[in-house]
Amino acid sequence: MISPKHRFFCTDPDSGILDEDESAHANRVLRLASGDYIEVIDGKGKRILARIAESSKNRVSFQIEKQEISESKKPEIHIAIAPTKNSDRFEFFWKKVTEIGIAEITPLLCRNSERKEIKKEKLEKNLIASVKQSGNLFLPKLNNLTTVKQFLDSYKTTDCQKFIAHCAEDADKIQLADSLHPSKNIVILIGPEGDFSLEEISRAKQSGFQPVALGNSRLRTETAGIAACLTVHLKI
Repeated sequence: MISPKHRFFCTDPDSGILDEDESAHANRVLRLASGDYIEVIDGKGKRILARIAESSKNRVSFQIEKQEISESKKPEIHIAIAPTKNSDRFEFFWKKVTEIGIAEITPLLCRNSERKEIKKEKLEKNLIASVKQSGNLFLPKLNNLTTVKQFLDSYKTTDCQKFIAHCAEDADKIQLADSLHPSKNIVILIGPEGDFSLEEISRAKQSGFQPVALGNSRLRTETAGIAACLTVHLKI
C-alpha cells in the first residue's frame, strides 16, 4: 500500500486543487512533480490518498485515488484559556492539545490577563501546521478572543459538562479526573498566571461551572490547559 511522505491541508479536497500556500510548499519547497503521491486532509475527518496531476509554483492539482472518513471522538473538548504573555508558551499549548485531540479553543480575556490581543490568522495557520504534523484528522475550531462574561453568557443554557480550573481556596472544588461523565461534551475554563478573579470565579459558578483542580500542584497556564485535555482523554 502506498504511504505518502507528505501531508497537505485542503478545505475542499473534492476540488482537486491545493491552495496557493500549500501549492507553493509542494512545488517550490518539496519539489513534488506530476505522478507523486500525497496525502490530503480537510480537518473534518477526511483522509485522501492522491496523485499529483499538475504541479506549478502557485497551483498543484491532484487526482483522488482513495479516501476514508473518520468520526470525531466523543465527547468533544472545548478549552477556553487566557493567552500567555509569552506567545511561545501559548503556541506550545495549542500544539500539544491538537496532538492529543481537542474540538475547540477560545482565547479568554480575563481581569488578570497578561495578553489582551491575539493574531488569529497566524494562530489558525499554525493550527493547520500542527494538524498536518501530528497525524490528527480534525482541525480545532479557533474562536475570537472573548471576555469571561461574554463566554459565560453564551454557555448559560448549553447542555454539557462545565468546569472552571482555578487556584483559589474553594470548598466546592473537586478533582477534574473524578468529575467526568462519558456521554457529554466538556468545556473547561483555564485562567491567566494571576488566576481568575474572585468575581470571575463566582460568576462562573453561578453559570453552572464546577470548580475543579488539576492535581495537587499549581500549574502554569499552558500546562494546566494540556493537563486538562489529557485528563479527559485518559478518563473517558
